[in-house]
Amino acid sequence: KKSIKKELLQKEKFIDKKIAILSGSTIGEIKNILELFLLEYDIKPEFLIGGYNRYFEELMFDDGTLKNFAPDYIYIHTSIKNIKDLPTPEDSDEDVKQKLENEFNRYRAVCEKALSFGAVVIVNNFEMPFYRMFGSKDAVVPQGVVNFVTKLNIKIRDYIAGKQNLYLNDINYLSGLIGLDNWFSLENWYLYKYACAVDKIPDLAFSIAKIIKSTLGKNKKSVILDLDNTLWGGIIGDDGVEGIAIGNEQPAGMSYTEFQSYLKNLRSLGIVLNVSSKNEEDIAKQGFTKRTEAPLNYEDFLYFKANWNPKSVNISSIIKDMNIGEDAFVFIDDNPAEREIVKQQLPKIRVPDVKSPEEYIKAIDRAGYFEITTFTDDDKKRNEQYKTRAKARAAMAEFSDYASYLKSLEMTGEIGSFSMAHIERITQLINKSNQFNFTTRRYTTSEVEEVINNKDKYISCYAKLIDKFGDNGITTCMIASVNGDVANIDLWVMSCRVLKRDLELRVFDYLVEQCKKRGIKTIEAAYLPTAKNALVKNQYEEIGLKCVLDSPEKKLYTFDVTRNYENKNKVIDMKEV
Repeated sequence: KKSIKKELLQKEKFIDKKIAILSGSTIGEIKNILELFLLEYDIKPEFLIGGYNRYFEELMFDDGTLKNFAPDYIYIHTSIKNIKDLPTPEDSDEDVKQKLENEFNRYRAVCEKALSFGAVVIVNNFEMPFYRMFGSKDAVVPQGVVNFVTKLNIKIRDYIAGKQNLYLNDINYLSGLIGLDNWFSLENWYLYKYACAVDKIPDLAFSIAKIIKSTLGKNKKSVILDLDNTLWGGIIGDDGVEGIAIGNEQPAGMSYTEFQSYLKNLRSLGIVLNVSSKNEEDIAKQGFTKRTEAPLNYEDFLYFKANWNPKSVNISSIIKDMNIGEDAFVFIDDNPAEREIVKQQLPKIRVPDVKSPEEYIKAIDRAGYFEITTFTDDDKKRNEQYKTRAKARAAMAEFSDYASYLKSLEMTGEIGSFSMAHIERITQLINKSNQFNFTTRRYTTSEVEEVINNKDKYISCYAKLIDKFGDNGITTCMIASVNGDVANIDLWVMSCRVLKRDLELRVFDYLVEQCKKRGIKTIEAAYLPTAKNALVKNQYEEIGLKCVLDSPEKKLYTFDVTRNYENKNKVIDMKEV
């Protein structure tokens, strides 16, 4: 652990987060292993560790420790051992019903109190018991613990589904995946009071880390796929389109068909699919156009690179065209030599070592590349939005004058202050954007909610951009804090999908307009350089702000709101809402 931690701390940039771990069992090693996974995700945690089995008291009767720590995240680690009053065979049906209500009410009270600290809260549901008094009937009779825990988990599920900033760490599934006999160790419980087997703590810690990194926008965004023996069995150039294994009519094709179905569902979650394959393009396409039993269609891919270039070259081209970071991609290829080349040439891409088609889904799922904590309408549209962007880029080649090209896009949309209706997408955009991001601040949902609820303290702005090729969704947002007659731009981010469209001019026009309405005289702003945001290094100067400090660590700017101001945007007809 010490060796791994020392190596991970050599990284240059981290997101600092405060994490309180409160528990109904021993949690020391959970903290230690969780720290390693978070450092791997470029998250540097500062921990507050609660006392043994004192999660309820420490939350409900905080002595100031939690409040003063001001956690960004609270993880409450409970297990079936923390259910106070499980049913017994002697209980009446009414007794069991009352016990269920009491347990859920206690659970809900703890969650509500945790949320009151303004943190993102992560809670467990409950694993099944390691023995059953009624055998299989334990899942049926009201007095069965399996029945009781199942009902309690359902109530917890329904409660969490309706709450902002509250996320479920599903140890019911995790323990089932690992196996109850492996998940829980009576020896570890009696000796150390660990509610899961010590050697399964990494599985638990990884599950928590995946949730945290997802809330901070650190999920992968695209899968790049080989074709032969990856999306179908066989080599299409040698075996012909009819000779490849796909479909459910033969055992050889079933695993590839299920993998394609899985990828189709990933695409529905907003994950972009691309192809990088050594093949003749016209022949490779036939695997989707002529084998109609294949779940994927040719149109499901954003970029289809089938040629004889090195795959790393094709992948680099895809990365450049999509204009997102190398670390946002996962590459799947059955060939270990090809995987190794990509690892060496593009070290930030995740390249799982897959051995057979039956393992492809597991390799992606278990790695948690696409852990979902929010799922918005914009996510559903993401593939189409990227295709819209590709069409706009192609149209640009027809114009020699860039201003004429922008006008040709017929850009419209809406602009306004933050609202609860858009809070999930705004939070997601803040935590995902790296290139057009001046300060790289990250906000939790509760922090965005605070901006919404304190309109006197903040000026906020979001904008949705539509062009003749389609709806790009909410693609930019800004937060400026107000102090007297000064507004300071704390955060300004924009999706890479709409860069260089003059949307930044429309947003700044809106900010100046809001400042004038409030009698604000000065706008202040900062640029804090990172490895990814060089794009906006001179953006404030280009908009018209005055640089008052220029150092390697930061650049500071001011803008005089009182002077005559002419709107800078000339090409976007955006409605204020």
